[in-house]
Amino acid sequence: MRTVLCCSLLAAALSSAFVHPATAQTRLGAGPESAVMDSLTVSGRVTDRASGQGIPGVTVLVKGTTNGVSTSHDGSFSLRLAPGTRKATLQFSSVGYLTQEQPTRGGQALNVGLAADTKALSECVVTGYSAGPAIRIRGNRAMSPGKAKRAAAPAAAQGYFSKDEKARRQTEGEGYAHQTENPFQPVSKAPLSTFSIDVDAASYSNVRRFLTEQAQLPPADAVRTEELVNYFRYDYPQPAAEAPAALHLEQARCPWAPAHQLVLIGLQARTVPVENLPPANLVFLIDVSGSMQSEDKLPLVKAGLKQLVQQLRPQDQVSLVVYAGAAGVVLPPTPGTRKGDIVAALDRLEAGGSTAGGEGLRLAYATARQHFNKEGNNRVVLCTDGDFNVGESSDDAMEHLITQERESGVFLSVLGFGTGNLQDSKMERLADKGNGNYAYIDQLGEARRVLVQQFGGTLFTLAKDVKLQVEFNPARVQAYRLIGYENRLLADEDFNNDQKDAGELGAGQQVTALYEVVPVGAPPVVDGLKYQPAPQATAGAAATELLTVKMRYKQPQGRTSRLLSQALPAAAPTALAAASNNLRWAAAVAQMSLLLRQSERRGEATWQNTVELARTARGKDDDGYRAECIRLMETAASLTPGAYGRR
Repeated sequence: MRTVLCCSLLAAALSSAFVHPATAQTRLGAGPESAVMDSLTVSGRVTDRASGQGIPGVTVLVKGTTNGVSTSHDGSFSLRLAPGTRKATLQFSSVGYLTQEQPTRGGQALNVGLAADTKALSECVVTGYSAGPAIRIRGNRAMSPGKAKRAAAPAAAQGYFSKDEKARRQTEGEGYAHQTENPFQPVSKAPLSTFSIDVDAASYSNVRRFLTEQAQLPPADAVRTEELVNYFRYDYPQPAAEAPAALHLEQARCPWAPAHQLVLIGLQARTVPVENLPPANLVFLIDVSGSMQSEDKLPLVKAGLKQLVQQLRPQDQVSLVVYAGAAGVVLPPTPGTRKGDIVAALDRLEAGGSTAGGEGLRLAYATARQHFNKEGNNRVVLCTDGDFNVGESSDDAMEHLITQERESGVFLSVLGFGTGNLQDSKMERLADKGNGNYAYIDQLGEARRVLVQQFGGTLFTLAKDVKLQVEFNPARVQAYRLIGYENRLLADEDFNNDQKDAGELGAGQQVTALYEVVPVGAPPVVDGLKYQPAPQATAGAAATELLTVKMRYKQPQGRTSRLLSQALPAAAPTALAAASNNLRWAAAVAQMSLLLRQSERRGEATWQNTVELARTARGKDDDGYRAECIRLMETAASLTPGAYGRR
C-alpha cells in the first residue's frame, strides 16, 4: 500500500474543522458557543463595497490552511484561529468578487468590503505575432515587447491557446455521458410518462466551477437540467404525519414558449429532527492515489469531512478506509464522541500511488457489513475524482459489485472532487446503483451545504425506489415533454414492478420536475394521426383534470411499494407573473440550462429575460444561493456572444 501516513499528530490540526457560524450552536453533542470573543477568535462582517449589503456564502480562510468558515445570511462570520496563533492573514473569496486578503489578530473585529470582479468575466488573451516579440493583451492592457520576453513561436509552445483550445485542454480528461434531450411525446401515442426521482445536484456545482474558476461555458453534456433545478430549496408543504412525502402540483404559461404550459411537480420528504434520525454506521472511503494531490482534491476532501464529523452524535460511528495502489483500514469504527480521533486520522492522509478503486470498494463494504446496525443507516461515503485505473475499473464491473452490495442494506454516496480528470458519468452511475446520491464538491461552502446543512437528506434514506408516473388527459393535452431526467426514464410497466430499482429520498429532501405541456388547441408539435379518431369531449374527471401524478416508494428496508396519487385541475393557465416563486424560480433555472445546453427547444429564452425572471422570483434567500445563481447567469451571458440579443 502506497498510502503515506505522517508519523506525528499536530494538536493544532484538531481545530481546523470547518464550522459555519450559523450552525455553531446546533452541533450534536455540543453545548452553546460562548458569546464572548476570546483572543483566538476573529469576527466581522463582509459587505459589497458598492452597496454596503452583507454578502452571504463568502469563504473566509486562514491563508495556507484549510481552516475556514462561510459568512452567514447577513455577511457576518466568526473564525477561531489555531492555538498559539498570534496573527494570520485571512482570504475572502466569493463568486463575482475580487479575492481579498487581510492581516488580522485574534480578538480583533474585522469588517471587509469586497469589490465586484469586473475584469474576470470579460478578460481575454490575444497574442499577436510578427517578426518581433509577441505582445500579450489582457482586457484593455497590453504588455510591451520588452516585457514579453519570449520570441514568436507557435501558440502551444508559448502556452497561449485559443478559447476553444483552452477549454478543450481543461476538460479533455473529464468524462460526461451524452444525453439526448427529451422530445415531445403525443398523448395519443404515449399518455404515460414514467421516471425515477433524482435528488443529485452535482451538475450545478460543476457548472459553477466552469463559469467561475475556468471562466468558460461548460460542455453541454455536463449540464443536467434536473440537477440545476434541484439544487435549490422550494416552499413545499410538509406531508401528513403518516406519509414519508407529499406532492405539490402547479401550472402556468411557459416563459420560453408562451403558447405552452409549464407544469411543476414538487415532492417534499418529511423533515425529521436530526436527533430522531437512526444511528449512522458510516465508512469514509477516500481515494489517496496520485491523482488526488492537488488542493481541490484530497485537501478539500479532508476539510469537507471534518465538517461532517462535527455533526456526529454519540450513537453514530465512523470508519476510515483508503485506497491507492492497495486498500487499507486506517481508522476502525469510532464513535461520534471521539471527534478528535477522527479528525486526526484525516489529517494524517497524504496522496500517492495508483488507483485500486475496486479493492477499496470491496473493503469499505466489508467494513460496513462487519459493523452493520440493523436499526440504523449503513452507508459508504466515497470521496474521489473518479479516476479508477487499477483492478476492477470498468463501469460494468463496478456496477455489478455495487448492485450486489446494496442488497445487504449498505448504501453508497459519492462525493466528486477536482478538475482535469473528473469522471462525472462514472461517479453518477455508481451512486445511482448504490442507492445513494452524488454531489460534486468544488469549494468549502459546497461541502458545508452537502454535509452540514443537508446532513439528514444526504446520509439518511427515508424512502427508496421512488418512481413517478404522470398520466396526461388527451382531452386537455396534445403533447408533453419532460425537462431533464433523460438518464432516469423508465418503461411504463416498470412503475408497478417492485423489482425495478429507482431513486432514493432522504429526510427533508425535495424533488422538483418540470413538464412543458402543449394544450389542445395550440399549434401542434406533432401531426395528428390519420387512422385514429380524435379524443371526444367527456364529462367527469376527464373534463376537469389536466393530469394525474402517481408516486410509488418503499420503506428503507421494505420490499413492497406503496402508492400516492394526486390530480392537477385543468384550470385556465395562470400568467407567469402570477405564479408562485416556486414555479418561476424553477422556470428561470430551467431556462438557464436550456441556454447553456444550446437546446433546440429554448424558444424565446435569452440570457436577459432569464436573469430578469430569476430576479423577480428570488424570494426568500437566507443562504444566498439564489443570488449566487443570478451572478452565474450574468457570468454565462458575458461568455456568450450576443447574449443580450435575440437569436
